[in-house]
Amino acid sequence: MQYPLISEYLAAIRDAKDNLDTLSHLVPVLDKYGEPYRSSGAFAVVFKMKDEQTGKCYALKCFTEEQEGRAEAYRQIAEEFEFVDSSYITSVKYLEKELFVDSNCEDEEFPVLLMDWIEGETMETYVADNYTDTHAMAMLCYRFCKMAAWLRSQSFAHGDIKPDNIMVRPDGTLTLVDYDGMFVPAMKGQKSPTIGTKDFSHPLRTIDDFDETIDDFALASIALSLKAISLNPSLLQTYGASDRLLFSAADYLDLSKSKTFTALQGLLADEEAKTLLSMFLLASAQKNLSMCSFRLFSVQKPKEEDALSTEVTKEDLENAVVDEFGVKYSKDWKRLLKAPSELKGEYSIRKGVKVIGNSAFWLCSSLTNINIPNSVTNIGYEAFSDCRSLTNINIPNGVTYIGYNAFSDCRSLTNINIPNGVTNIGDYAFYDCESLTNMNIPNSVTTIGEGAFSNCHSFTSINIPNSVTTIGKYAFCCCHSLTSINIPNSVTTIEKGAFQHCDKIPTEIKYDIIQRFGEKVFE
Repeated sequence: MQYPLISEYLAAIRDAKDNLDTLSHLVPVLDKYGEPYRSSGAFAVVFKMKDEQTGKCYALKCFTEEQEGRAEAYRQIAEEFEFVDSSYITSVKYLEKELFVDSNCEDEEFPVLLMDWIEGETMETYVADNYTDTHAMAMLCYRFCKMAAWLRSQSFAHGDIKPDNIMVRPDGTLTLVDYDGMFVPAMKGQKSPTIGTKDFSHPLRTIDDFDETIDDFALASIALSLKAISLNPSLLQTYGASDRLLFSAADYLDLSKSKTFTALQGLLADEEAKTLLSMFLLASAQKNLSMCSFRLFSVQKPKEEDALSTEVTKEDLENAVVDEFGVKYSKDWKRLLKAPSELKGEYSIRKGVKVIGNSAFWLCSSLTNINIPNSVTNIGYEAFSDCRSLTNINIPNGVTYIGYNAFSDCRSLTNINIPNGVTNIGDYAFYDCESLTNMNIPNSVTTIGEGAFSNCHSFTSINIPNSVTTIGKYAFCCCHSLTSINIPNSVTTIEKGAFQHCDKIPTEIKYDIIQRFGEKVFE
């Protein structure tokens, strides 16, 4: 069977309502360019779709190459998963002749695979962004080993375990995706549709290897690599690559000549590394781990790190390390302490940084763009205050609190993304951001602080999510262009002057707010 081009699928998804059959209630989620959000792989393209009635998002997989027996395989996988309750996998539904596509193919209707949409990033991306953070990598190793132990105890196998097929959710939990090579008991005796990805597969694996043990070698290799990186992050820089971890296919062919394997010998003082190395050697010799217990994947959960302070002391600055741009960091590179006021243009904060200190970029008036790594969890007060040339900013998913005056007087700021995880927008956090036209406040926010968006003169509309309970004094004061605002029933407190001098709010909306919260909110 011939399949459409990705561009032809894209055209069909733009008009999903007319081109989908039983899934016509789904609409495409659009990217920043107004096109359906998608990601492409070797044999398929996946679109992010949304059920507007429920708000739930789905992944719609459209195939670009033929795979013999695909429909029957996914029917068997769906039956196997029906009674499996685990966050490590997601439900799947294969629909034959579901999507009409205007293409040069002989057929007009094509199959799709429907799955739950998994928020987060691939393990491949997560490792690239966080490998210098030893605690984050130790937690990733711990979570991966728990997943590996669970998977080895099941009667099915994934078939192509690799970091690109593992999603790391915002809370750190893991989920397997891409089930094209999966084995379930109903397939016993069949040939495998894949032999996996070479940098994660046993070198002697063939299509005849198709049972519940086909993941064992990849699990052992990845677990050992993650443990090693958590103990010595420089190993990834020395032996890794963008599309793999520490080992390559060439290493597996002859471990005695592998520089990576030799380097790992220096970690044998760690008992868990020693156990994982032993399992890897057994999997290398036998092609599977059927001779050992899945419980050997058990590693200890790393202890929680002490909270890193946003306060920057004189002693911190005296003992700081300085990068080539003059930006000062703590010696462990986990806290960004202070940037020089003459910093200009675009700046990328080092990967692995956890905290942006108080007043770190204050008065960097020539800074136009800042790249914040996903490792950052805390942004201190006045961190970017008076960065008057800063035009846009993306706040990482791990941040839960935006501090006092964090972005005040960023007068050129036109776009900012607040992630779903922030619970508190601090006092005057976006004060005088006069170029902001609107703000997407996520469902996680419960409190909007005093003066948080005051003097945002270009604001035209605000949608307050159902999670918000409190709006502080003068929160939207002097938003002179504000004409539309939705305040849900969850809001129980709006303090004095929250909408003072918001002169363009329609009378009927203003009246409703006064009826609920009193005239004080406009005074």
